[in-house]
Amino acid sequence: MVECGVSLLRFEEAEPSTKSRGKVGRNGSSLLVAKEKSCAEQLARFFPHASAVRVPVQVTSPRGGATSLREATIVEYSSTHHAIFLSTLPLEFGDRIRLEARPQGYQTEATVDAVQYHEGCKAVAVRFSLGASEWVTKRP
Repeated sequence: MVECGVSLLRFEEAEPSTKSRGKVGRNGSSLLVAKEKSCAEQLARFFPHASAVRVPVQVTSPRGGATSLREATIVEYSSTHHAIFLSTLPLEFGDRIRLEARPQGYQTEATVDAVQYHEGCKAVAVRFSLGASEWVTKRP
């Protein structure tokens, strides 16, 4: 996961080289490097009531008959009506899933509202089908 933040690095000028692509400074100043927002954070900007949380869950996606796909993940952003998490499951808009808190066992049904792909990651936003689910908004 790519986290959002800022790092300061020393910026020094090197001797010009025929193999270099551009000039690097050696003036003792600091270089500001901003880290990119995570995939889940990018999706969360479309859900203004969602706040950062860390709730371990198991996601279950029924696939017809007795077949279900499951994965353990972390809800990274949530509100009383939505949850946002990273997933490797083949989820698409409108798919129904079940979220279960680990290890507490709280459960809720949800429907996929949005999917965000970014640099090999996939964030999924779901809307709770049975109304507000307060347990998903608990911060650690």
